[in-house]
Amino acid sequence: MRYQAKLYTPFSVLGIRCANDMLTGIDFLPVTEKTKAPEDVFAEQVCCQLIGYLENPDYKFSIPLATSGTPHQKRVWLAMLAIPSGKTKSYGELAAELHSGAQAVGQACGANPIPVVIPCHRVLGKTGLGGFMKHGSGAPLEIKRWLLAHERAA
Repeated sequence: MRYQAKLYTPFSVLGIRCANDMLTGIDFLPVTEKTKAPEDVFAEQVCCQLIGYLENPDYKFSIPLATSGTPHQKRVWLAMLAIPSGKTKSYGELAAELHSGAQAVGQACGANPIPVVIPCHRVLGKTGLGGFMKHGSGAPLEIKRWLLAHERAA
């Protein structure tokens, strides 16, 4: 995978993908991954905004996003953007708002190409954390826990 920047964070190195001055993806890479300085001004803006979020969980992202997904996925991602920092919703609550099913919402969350900025970590199971990045345990859930704790929603 080609990244325009790789940013170290306390929970992962973020692999940042951009195209035409739009953020197209963020991947969670191992913390041992070598960082990479931003290739251009836009990738630098993305890094600056992510650092802004790491310094202040109430930071408001203003980066243009380019997502490719189904119409349902895009509706779920838009609904996730409306969940404020420090707040959470369950898959079921989001499903009810969107007249969808909780499992379909969970699948859309797992397919989110721009985590952190599109805050899929704010969507929880009815009785626990739920999954993260299509995983039900392990390192991905530790990242979700970190993000929620950072936002004081844990």
